[in-house]
Amino acid sequence: MTSQVSEEVIEQVRTSNDIVDVIGEYIQLKKQGRNYFGLCPFHGEKTPSFSVAQEKQIFHCFGCGKGGNVLTFIMEMEGYTFYETLQFLANRSGTELPEAVEEKQSSVSPENQQILSASEWVAKLYHHLLRFTKDGKKGYQYLKDRGITDETIDAFQLGFAPEAKDFTAAFLDKKGFHQQTLIKSGLLSQHEDNSVSDRFRGRVIFPIRNHLGKPIAFGGRTLAGQEPKYLNSPESELFQKGRILYNFDLAKKHIRKQNQAVLFEGYMDVISAYQADVKNGVATLGTSLTETQARLLRRYVDTVIICYDADDAGNDATYKAAGILQRAGCDVKIANLRENMDPDSFIMEFGGEAFQDEVIKLSLTFTSFYMRYLKKDFNLTLEGDRIQYIERVLEHLATIDSSVEREYYLKELSSEYDISMDSLTQQIQSHRQKMGTVKDKSSRNSYTNKAPEIGKPKKLLPAFHNAERQLLAYMLQDPSITDKVQEEIGASFNIEEHKIIATHLYAFYEEYNETDVSKFIGMLEDENLKKVVTEIAMLSVQDDITDHEINDYIRIIRAEHVNKENIQSLKEEQKLAEQQNNPIKAAEIAMRIIELQKQWKNIN
Repeated sequence: MTSQVSEEVIEQVRTSNDIVDVIGEYIQLKKQGRNYFGLCPFHGEKTPSFSVAQEKQIFHCFGCGKGGNVLTFIMEMEGYTFYETLQFLANRSGTELPEAVEEKQSSVSPENQQILSASEWVAKLYHHLLRFTKDGKKGYQYLKDRGITDETIDAFQLGFAPEAKDFTAAFLDKKGFHQQTLIKSGLLSQHEDNSVSDRFRGRVIFPIRNHLGKPIAFGGRTLAGQEPKYLNSPESELFQKGRILYNFDLAKKHIRKQNQAVLFEGYMDVISAYQADVKNGVATLGTSLTETQARLLRRYVDTVIICYDADDAGNDATYKAAGILQRAGCDVKIANLRENMDPDSFIMEFGGEAFQDEVIKLSLTFTSFYMRYLKKDFNLTLEGDRIQYIERVLEHLATIDSSVEREYYLKELSSEYDISMDSLTQQIQSHRQKMGTVKDKSSRNSYTNKAPEIGKPKKLLPAFHNAERQLLAYMLQDPSITDKVQEEIGASFNIEEHKIIATHLYAFYEEYNETDVSKFIGMLEDENLKKVVTEIAMLSVQDDITDHEINDYIRIIRAEHVNKENIQSLKEEQKLAEQQNNPIKAAEIAMRIIELQKQWKNIN
């Protein structure tokens, strides 16, 4: 808990973790003006409305309203407690926390903590067996025959589970793990006769790690003809196949650097590609790509290259995955793999350099892939099928907003099927008219030079309300302005939240006499106040605000305060007149109140 950690330690951890660097490990950020923008990780969106201010060390989403400092972000993103967040950031920056500090509460249940711990032990055990013992020689030889080096084996912590029925069970029993917990985790299997055995025995092991690099599940490839050929851990609270991607923890830094990800279908494709120096590769876990996985990729990159098997089943899966990625806002390309080959076999036969140069770098646009893919549904030797095929292609091209791109593919159709460009263009226009005005999806789904409309409230606020927000924004970045406001109006703000924020800010500057919005937010306990302060701190302010402008804000705030006091005083007089049974005087006062309210409404 925060009371167990000194303020100095918290500040040391916070200041040693730059908020742009930390958040940049979770989403793709692009600089626009002073701030950085990206897709919000807390709600689904296609247009970036998530802003990070490096100067102030805070973030704010103009879509969902979440905001705060680097500690707030990790707590929200990972679901960590405050101390878990402190530990995470301390480990990241190499900051030492006092040994005496202990945290009783954890965001992970005791049972899941046991499963995580057991999984880590098992991953180390299986890897050690494969690399250094006779028990793992069979698995080691299999990987060597597949061309996998020791360096790659170590990078992915590949392992081997011995064929002995209870090897893993006995190992974990000695470590003190409860058998039922291990059965629930899928490390052990319970049979109908209630006997228990190792789930992955006799298999090469592929640890499945979460985005933090912690083993949460395993995949096993049989070497003894067992069914199924590949076996995964069962789904659990920690492991949901549709929500994670294999190798994402190792690939994400390369994905960010290259601004593109390569999507594979299986473990070995990712591992072979990694060895071929394609290190931005991830894979689904034996299931089709999900919308959750697509959104995860979109937060990191603009472009995803799909590199599935180049057979009928792989092409079908590619078409389906491409649609999901496009709906998530990704620019999709298709790897130029030779027909009926898979990535792993291509690399084994032609080498890593050829894979990079001929398959990845020469990736097809989705439209080129679609034109090829569509041909399987038609017999193009028949005139009727050719016409239907061309119509289907034109329907797709009509959805493309770029006129240059449309013309490029129309020329291909014109040349291949000897149809005039005029006819094809006319048909495209007809399709586009039926679709209605097609908005530019590319600009809607990508980062533009124009930042979101920041600082604008969602509804039109009264002049005094806007004046209070702007004044607080200046107070957050200048202690001298805060001193002036404290002297002029003190806590006489009209909005209750603004009164509280101003009071906290007076105390903050009195104690620290420094401008540090991130630190100020960290000292607030009320979550709603943190949100309001973050939103106000992101408002646009002038670097050279004049005393005259500050005085204008103060005048508007003070006038509203006085007006409210006058109306309140009149209401008390009206109530007294009613009590004295003087309806004429009460009515006169009511009219004065209405007139005052009208006058003030017109001013605001």
